[in-house]
Amino acid sequence: MSTSEQPTAGASVAVETTRILVIEDEVIFAKAVSRRLARNGYQCDGVTSIADAEDAVARLQPDLLLLDMRLPDGSGLDFLEKLRGEMGMSTPVIVMTAYGELDDAVTAMKLSAADYLKKPVDLDDLVHAVEKVFETQRLTTKLAYSRAREARSGDTIDIIGRSAPIEQLRIQIRRIAGLCDAGDGTPPTVLITGETGTGKDITARSLHANSRRCDKPFVHVDCASLPKDLIEAELFGHEKGAFTNAHAERTGLIEMAEDGVVFLDEIGELPLDLQGKLLAVLERRQLRRVGSSRERPIAAWFIAATNRDVDAMVADGSLRSDLYFRLNVLTLELPPLRNRREDVVLLADAFAENSAQRYALPAVNFDAGATSRLVSYAWPGNVRELRHVIERAALLCVDGLITEDGLMLPAGSPPPDGGDVADLEGLTLDEAERILIVAALERCGNNVSAAARELGVTRMAMRYRMKKYALEQS
Repeated sequence: MSTSEQPTAGASVAVETTRILVIEDEVIFAKAVSRRLARNGYQCDGVTSIADAEDAVARLQPDLLLLDMRLPDGSGLDFLEKLRGEMGMSTPVIVMTAYGELDDAVTAMKLSAADYLKKPVDLDDLVHAVEKVFETQRLTTKLAYSRAREARSGDTIDIIGRSAPIEQLRIQIRRIAGLCDAGDGTPPTVLITGETGTGKDITARSLHANSRRCDKPFVHVDCASLPKDLIEAELFGHEKGAFTNAHAERTGLIEMAEDGVVFLDEIGELPLDLQGKLLAVLERRQLRRVGSSRERPIAAWFIAATNRDVDAMVADGSLRSDLYFRLNVLTLELPPLRNRREDVVLLADAFAENSAQRYALPAVNFDAGATSRLVSYAWPGNVRELRHVIERAALLCVDGLITEDGLMLPAGSPPPDGGDVADLEGLTLDEAERILIVAALERCGNNVSAAARELGVTRMAMRYRMKKYALEQS
């Protein structure tokens, strides 16, 4: 039995090669199933016995089996066991039984059945179950591809640098990663702050790589780029029919992470109404899809990041204070590149080597002028800007040597410290420190957090020094 019916207009058409084998001895029901699935674009074949099923599976290589539990020549469970064992096939299977026996369903699920349905089967429910199986397969394939792509990638998740801030960052990453699955198994949330381009993404990936979850999914959610009208469904998923064009059930990005990591990049861009829903997920470790009344357990580790002043966001109401306090269990503050100048050449060498490998170029080096310019430049775009500059210079350089002109950096860039050291001669250390703090505050519009980042100190240390020098803001 097979069908070649064309899908009806408006149906959610599956991929043309998607093939379903219906193993069912009730011919009228089997034909109804095949016709209904054909309307949704699936190619269906049918057999009425286990013997025919064995031959059809080997010959047709179907993408999914619909298997009745009671067949003329044996039990569907026996066939499922043989399929998984002797035949060595992992083809997804949806089992159907007229008896509704719980023991059969449990046994089938232990044999890796994808789902089970009790007869009489509602055909709409059947189509929904089939779509859910293929959606799960697509997500699994996508995650496997992502993992393989990251494994093949030339990008390293090592944090490059020998400066004191970077050494301290490595220590903090190892310590926090070790806490990931301690205690009751609910990992503490982590908030990564720092200017654009300081390496928040690679820091999150380093936390993942150093934890026991390193072989689990890492799902990067760019909150700033999610479509405004679909952001809730993208994050939390949705049920079929939850809204217009929701033709099938969809797993959200948070669920896709399973028991791995959800990295919420630029968390400050998340709309206020969704901040409340995210807070509920973090607090209760339960998620409810759009259009669903069922809550699903969430085991993922949440890491968030922002390049904005979180105190200012809380003050102006763009970030919920309760969400901030929930995210801010552990904080990693990344230093700007201008405050770790001793790392610039190390980073430049690494990026030049990576570019040479990626584009099959000869080894790339820097002349003295280029090295001096790299160190003296302020790098407002931080490590990301440095990487792009080096990649461009490596592609355009002659004879594998990057010169100062080859860097194509803008002229007149201010020195990294924001002033000439000669201006501080004759002053005590306290006097010089006070001048630097005042200058940083002026440059940052009296934004304490931004000034602290510019000077490479924590906000608490900045507040202490402001109090020490009577610079406290009213």
